[in-house]
Order: sequence, then structure tokens, then C-alpha cells
Amino acid sequence: MAKKSTKRKLVGLVSSLSNHRTYYTTKNTQNTTDRIELKKYDPIARKHAVYTETKKSLGRNEVKPRKG
Repeated sequence: MAKKSTKRKLVGLVSSLSNHRTYYTTKNTQNTTDRIELKKYDPIARKHAVYTETKKSLGRNEVKPRKG
């Protein structure tokens, strides 16, 4: 199997209207150092809203890198 690149990190997107984390995406941290802002549909507010990047760290879903 091919080795998975560690340059891409999983980030969560938080709505500016409802402060709810609805969308997740991957981001190349080496090329894109600034925060992502996307306009997406917020199903809780039932409107389009600006989503900003946050850490994905939800605790139990965090994947630890392998040693070696």
C-alpha cells in the first residue's frame, strides 16, 4: 500500500451564525498557512453562512502518528 502523506491535516469548519461544526475538510498546511474561510449552507440556521477553520481535535477521534 502507498504511504499516506502527513502534509494534509483534517480541519473542522465552524459556522458564524450557529457556531456549529458541520463540515470537515483536509488542508495542506505547508502551502496554506492562513485560515480557510468558505461560504457554505448552514442546516441549523437554514441560510448560507461563512465557515471558518478550527482544529478538528474532538479528543476521541484524534489519530496519533505511528512511530518508526
